[in-house]
Amino acid sequence: MVCIYCGKQTRITNSRPQKRQSATWRRHHCTACGAIFTSLERVDYSSSLSFKDGESHIIPFDRDNLYLSLYESCRHRPSAIPDATALTDTVIAKLLARNQTPAGLVTRNELVAVVVTALQRFDRVACTHYAAYHRALRAV
Repeated sequence: MVCIYCGKQTRITNSRPQKRQSATWRRHHCTACGAIFTSLERVDYSSSLSFKDGESHIIPFDRDNLYLSLYESCRHRPSAIPDATALTDTVIAKLLARNQTPAGLVTRNELVAVVVTALQRFDRVACTHYAAYHRALRAV
């Protein structure tokens, strides 16, 4: 990685895997200017998973869309942001473990089923909100 301040090469002085976030935390030290900064590396799901919405629309998977729908369902909770973040990571992990297709194709019904299962165990009110909204979309 290059330095965010001067653009020269850096070396990694510390690295730790983040189990709950599917990410890697790294401390970088610039060999030219001596700056120290931290990066958090995550998997780009848009290149490894595809989302099939409806009959023929296949689009890259967007983690942010999943997060926003979970956040909207958890808005009644005082800790809605960290809860939605953790639920998003849980749902993605379940999708990756469950997905049998080589192309990484996730259908809308499969995604809704995984999210509803996770929300039922976490918060029934959030589950009801999510299920009501997404079942209404399915009927359209």
